[in-house]
Amino acid sequence: MDFLQILILAIVQGVAELLPVSSSAHVIVAEKLMGIDPTTPQMTLLLVMLHTGTMFAVIIYFWKSWRTTYFSSMPAFRNNALHIIIATLVTGIVGLVMLALIKHLFAGDAPDFEIEHLFGNARLMAASLATVGVLIIVSSRFPENGNKLGNARLSIPIAAWIGAVQGLCLPFRGFSRSGATISTGLILGVVRRQSEEFSFALAVVLTPAVIAKEAYRLYKSHVISAAGQSPELLHLVTPSLFGMMLSFLAGLVALRWLSRWLEQGRWHYFGAYCLLASLVVLWVG
Repeated sequence: MDFLQILILAIVQGVAELLPVSSSAHVIVAEKLMGIDPTTPQMTLLLVMLHTGTMFAVIIYFWKSWRTTYFSSMPAFRNNALHIIIATLVTGIVGLVMLALIKHLFAGDAPDFEIEHLFGNARLMAASLATVGVLIIVSSRFPENGNKLGNARLSIPIAAWIGAVQGLCLPFRGFSRSGATISTGLILGVVRRQSEEFSFALAVVLTPAVIAKEAYRLYKSHVISAAGQSPELLHLVTPSLFGMMLSFLAGLVALRWLSRWLEQGRWHYFGAYCLLASLVVLWVG
């Protein structure tokens, strides 16, 4: 993989990951246009490292805000930590159930099936993009204080619902995690800024687990086992680290963009883009 390809993928990932438009779908389409197989372990590692870069961008961008909310006092920290833990646990449960169901439906419970085998499925990506696009547009019609629970602040039930929706996103490339979780918060009446902060706090918690999983998958892959040499591993990791730095910079720009449009009532524009992108994915696929 050359410098230009990594540059393109890093910019696409950095911008699309932190906008509610599904970074994975955009990166996979970009890989296909450049003739790169998105299902290989090498590309999976690169995708995870790009996610790592955007994770650091999230931490830097939201740190000042989190410091005055999540870390303002010990009671505030415990309350927010409880919401994040509950949402993450529900995500894990829903995600595992979805993985088992997909394995049963698509692979007949084959022992060697991995969810990455579906990453190149254009129809599935297009359907996921269209679904999150509709969800974003619907959520943009809800007023900040208009949920049925009569509470515009985050609560344990709301955190559980957001976690469940996040779990539904995990197996599907194209189903934007940030788009779905922020939209769920808006539908349930959580104020825009808090929905955004909570969504990306969940991302920071979830990303290390994803990195560990993909690192283990890479270790088990035939590329590493066949080579058996550290230079081969270095050959794979070095371009991924470079891409991580580029995605970090692009991610900071994207976060400023997202926050501005969310606060200015332009959230539905992202939904319209997802609907258009779903058609492009079908055409490319």
